[in-house]
Amino acid sequence: MAPAHIESLLEIDAGLRAALERGGPVVALESAVITHGMPYPNNLAMAQAVEDVVRAEGATPATIAILRGRLRVGLDSALLEHLASGCGIGKASRRDIASLLVRGETAGTTVAATMLAAALAGIRVFATGGIGGVHRGAKDTFDISADLSELASTPVAAVCAGAKSILDIPKTLEYLETHGVAVLGYGTDEFPAFFARTSGHPVDYRFDTPRQLAEVIAAHRAIGLRGGILIANPIPEADALPGAAMESQIAAACRDADAAGVSRKDLTPFLLKRINELTGGDSLKANIALIKNNAVLAARVAVELSRMP
Repeated sequence: MAPAHIESLLEIDAGLRAALERGGPVVALESAVITHGMPYPNNLAMAQAVEDVVRAEGATPATIAILRGRLRVGLDSALLEHLASGCGIGKASRRDIASLLVRGETAGTTVAATMLAAALAGIRVFATGGIGGVHRGAKDTFDISADLSELASTPVAAVCAGAKSILDIPKTLEYLETHGVAVLGYGTDEFPAFFARTSGHPVDYRFDTPRQLAEVIAAHRAIGLRGGILIANPIPEADALPGAAMESQIAAACRDADAAGVSRKDLTPFLLKRINELTGGDSLKANIALIKNNAVLAARVAVELSRMP
């Protein structure tokens, strides 16, 4: 017989549940970047470091994944190790969640799936590297990430370093505007492009303090606006990669993907892996740096939210 209640499918770590019940600051973290975004053991070191920076800012990290048929919110060190080192682990977006739960499988959660789980658990702030978006060539392939529709429907604020630079950024921003998702720049007037600090495209509004961002989130919820908020946080200047050089590497990786016939959910992991090879590992270092930077900002925003009545 199928499970009848959300409690049988959603498992929240006891310490995390206590933090939520007392109104403490909590930051949701995705796990697809662990299972599909980086090689082992870099992925494990990254996951541990990101959780550590969230704690250092006074918030509680909540890494989210599907583990043996349960949606787990908050993972201990053994479970992080299992995700990072395991073979044959799936990748779950919104459409995959119910099927994977019924089949008892394990998967890393994408931005879309993590946001959904965070909302179910009552977590308001989420940190990731870069969101998915409209892929290059989407006019022919219709390849548009479910991350965008999730941002339009799920009330969680996502802190990111912009959209992954393998995407069509202008069309991604147009999609977000059409679906009423506010794009806020933290200390920037320009939407960042993941590895690069700028993309040439403006954000909707700029804010310069975590407190201001928290106030926008609170106002957004107070008046009952549906959907989430996207907070664009540029990669630190010391870790950014030259935009022109990266564009050349991305174009080469896209050609390689076309030649190999890679598409749909396999495309982003393939491109990130290929770009890392083409940059001699520089893109991986930048990826780790920007994820940690986003986690710091998300924790500071969560702390400010927790201080509001």
